[in-house]
Amino acid sequence: MENEKNEARPLNFLEKIIEDDLKNGRVPDGKIVTRFPPEPNGYLHIGHIKSICINFGLAEKYGGRCHLRLDDTNPAKEETEYIDSIKEDIKWLGFDWGKYEFYASDYYDKLYEIAINLIKEGKAYVDELSAEEMKEYRGSLTEPGKNSPWRDRSVEENLRLFEEMKEGKYPEGSLTLRAKIDMASPNINMRDPALYRIKYAHHPRTGDKWCIYPMYDFTHPISDAIEGITHSICTLEFEDHRPAYDWACSIDGIEHTPHQYEFARLNINYLLMSKRKLLYLVNNHLVSGWDDPRMPTISGVRRRGYSPEAMKDFVSRVGVAKVEGVVDYSLMEFCVREDLNKRAKRLMAVLDPLKIVIDNYPDDKVEYFEAEDNPEDENSGKHKIAFSKNLYIEKEDFMETPVKGYHRLYPGNEIRLKYAYYIKAESVEKDENGNILAVHCTYDPESRGGTTADGRKVKGTSHWVSADHALAAEVRQYDKLFKAECPGAATGNYLDDLNPDSLKVIPAAYIEEEGAKAKVGDYLQFIRNGYYCVDMKDSSAEHMVFNRTCTLKDSWAKQKAKMGL
Repeated sequence: MENEKNEARPLNFLEKIIEDDLKNGRVPDGKIVTRFPPEPNGYLHIGHIKSICINFGLAEKYGGRCHLRLDDTNPAKEETEYIDSIKEDIKWLGFDWGKYEFYASDYYDKLYEIAINLIKEGKAYVDELSAEEMKEYRGSLTEPGKNSPWRDRSVEENLRLFEEMKEGKYPEGSLTLRAKIDMASPNINMRDPALYRIKYAHHPRTGDKWCIYPMYDFTHPISDAIEGITHSICTLEFEDHRPAYDWACSIDGIEHTPHQYEFARLNINYLLMSKRKLLYLVNNHLVSGWDDPRMPTISGVRRRGYSPEAMKDFVSRVGVAKVEGVVDYSLMEFCVREDLNKRAKRLMAVLDPLKIVIDNYPDDKVEYFEAEDNPEDENSGKHKIAFSKNLYIEKEDFMETPVKGYHRLYPGNEIRLKYAYYIKAESVEKDENGNILAVHCTYDPESRGGTTADGRKVKGTSHWVSADHALAAEVRQYDKLFKAECPGAATGNYLDDLNPDSLKVIPAAYIEEEGAKAKVGDYLQFIRNGYYCVDMKDSSAEHMVFNRTCTLKDSWAKQKAKMGL
């Protein structure tokens, strides 16, 4: 069915390009080769899912392959932790690069050799302008740049200086190797772009072998060429860099010429996709880490309970386009709910407990009721729920003085307990301060399973757990990390829009005893409360922790809003 749906979908512009290239023999050996090239300076975010799905998905669809290449050209910001997390995220989404795992650092020797040849050909020079001076000399969108006073050094002097840069004889920022292209180019990226800079930082893979590191616009296209990439697919912010990409691929000695294509990145309201800003949240302990379930990182949504299928469905619905736009957060949650509704096991959980005592139920009696694991899945199983004299229901399911339209439990009113019996509230037990300790009820023994001998019906149904059998667990109620659609738009500071209610911790919720069997990776629905999962980091057999994945869209929530509850 999924394949039929994909076949019915119109081709996006990238698929049209690839099919035209294949048809007209523009692909060497007829083998499509793409790549996903993240920089290991942080955890991948939701926006990367789109790029991952495009690159791996196109390779898969057209019988090619997709490389994983880590762009490790900035050792000051890169860590092995980030590399490991990137691999884990891609595999969680269901993609595998096989033996095609590469690093930009694999090509450092080759890139250095190419830089030397450019100097010998008079196409590169060592510049002494500072970063501020270089920016000044570069010009603007309306004014051409001007040549550096160091642009016309001799080949011999440039070779000597570049070798001395490599030997560590100069401080950071003092010298830069630049391409000699055109300082009057209408594209600022072509105004003698930097090729190498000095950086004294220990590299995770090459150690202290190098103290000069190649720039992205130099490294990336040449890496693509070396690996035989046929379609270099990236987001729109790299469109202005395409001339620099093509220039690098035209350097003498580059045998394969890949082509760059740009698509609109994934922007979602209420979320930030800036690694720099996300790193600030982590470093300043505004979240618990990169994998905090409120973070828009892949590890964050995984810990929150999103499934890879839901996220791939989401980016598929968004589509592939050439024009930037903002996707509504609700679409992502819709995809998550649609997926979880089909796979989540139903359990009863009481998050704000109110004790119910059934006075006419035997003290030592325990009954078991059978419940479907998932009514949306005909192949799902069933489980048993214990019922006893002492129960818990939600506090909101009882009102001592009911408002108009309230059909839950109140003195003299009868409701149905899901799967079990009808109960009627008879009296209320309070402490010396007037707080309700328990509601005393009676039950109708003839109403087992929700039917009665006289056929009477009730309007209200409540979920419940047995107080003597329930699992006490911590529940974390997660919401959006930001309260504004565009964080920071109003004040200029995204931190002003942090949602103070993005996490509410319930230290002791009660879950039917079946919940004790839940494990990391299980998808759950707490009836009427939302979708949940076992926290993969903080949960243990001795202290189970459940994270709310997302809320339910239910009529009771709307009814409560109308009543002002």
